[in-house]
Amino acid sequence: MNNNFFELSITVKPEDIDRANHVNNVVYLKWVQDVSEGHWRAVATPEMLENYHWVAIRHEIDYKNSGFLNDELLLKTFLKSYGGVRSHRVVQIIRKSDQKLLVESLTTWILMASATNKPARITEEMQNIFPTLN
Repeated sequence: MNNNFFELSITVKPEDIDRANHVNNVVYLKWVQDVSEGHWRAVATPEMLENYHWVAIRHEIDYKNSGFLNDELLLKTFLKSYGGVRSHRVVQIIRKSDQKLLVESLTTWILMASATNKPARITEEMQNIFPTLN
C-alpha cells in the first residue's frame, strides 16, 4: 500500500447540489474532512486510532471549477508537512470524466490525545507511516 496518497471515489448526489445547480461549498468541506479521516483510518495502527484523533483548526479552500449532479469525483489527499502537534494536509477533488480540478484545499490539523483531549506531539512512528510530499 502506498501511504503517500489516499483516494476515495464518490458520485455527486441530489442532496449535494445547491440552488445554483452545482455542488454546494459546504459539501466540498465535508468531503475534505471525509477523505482526510479515511486516510487516517486506513493507515494508522489500532493503537493510534485508540489513543489519538485529529481536529481541524484551519481550512484554505480554492474553488476552481463546479461539480454537478452525477459527476464521478476523485478525492485525493496527502500530507504536506508536520511540525510539533500540527500537520498540513492537501486535498484535491477532481472530476474523473475530464480530469478537471474542482477544489484544492490545505487544512491544518492538530493531533489530540484521546485520553486528555489535549494536543499531542506527532510521533516518529506516525511520520514514518504517513510520509509527507513536498
